[in-house]
Amino acid sequence: MTEGSLQTAGATARTEEATDTALLLFDGVCNLCHGAVRFIIARDPAKRFRFASLQSDFGRSIVRERGLPDDVTTVVLVEPGGRVSARSTAALRVALRLGALWPLLGVLLVVPRFVRDPVYEFIARNRYRWFGKKDSCPLPDPSLADRFLD
Repeated sequence: MTEGSLQTAGATARTEEATDTALLLFDGVCNLCHGAVRFIIARDPAKRFRFASLQSDFGRSIVRERGLPDDVTTVVLVEPGGRVSARSTAALRVALRLGALWPLLGVLLVVPRFVRDPVYEFIARNRYRWFGKKDSCPLPDPSLADRFLD
């Protein structure tokens, strides 16, 4: 799937059913989120993930199209076939798609969201204080530009 194919689909991030590429929306000014994206890229040699910041025009259009709140500041995963997940579910579904032993974390999906999400939200609430934030979303390394859709 190419950047053009996502954009020509009206920026719907319907991550074409025929492919295995998922779209991960993340907080573009959050240092923890940038670290998570770098972590995923390093463990995703098959390039099963593409990325866009929530603050980008593309990210905002996906949020609108998917009916998510305009002020969403959490990680959002749009998988092939259109499945959308957020917060702890998105993080665990990302782990399922990584190599090595990371998919083993998927077993945590059996834990109800009302238990998982408060832990996720505690970290999210404190992420700027603990990890800092940038004034704007930095541009990706040119060698990774094809992985970013904003």
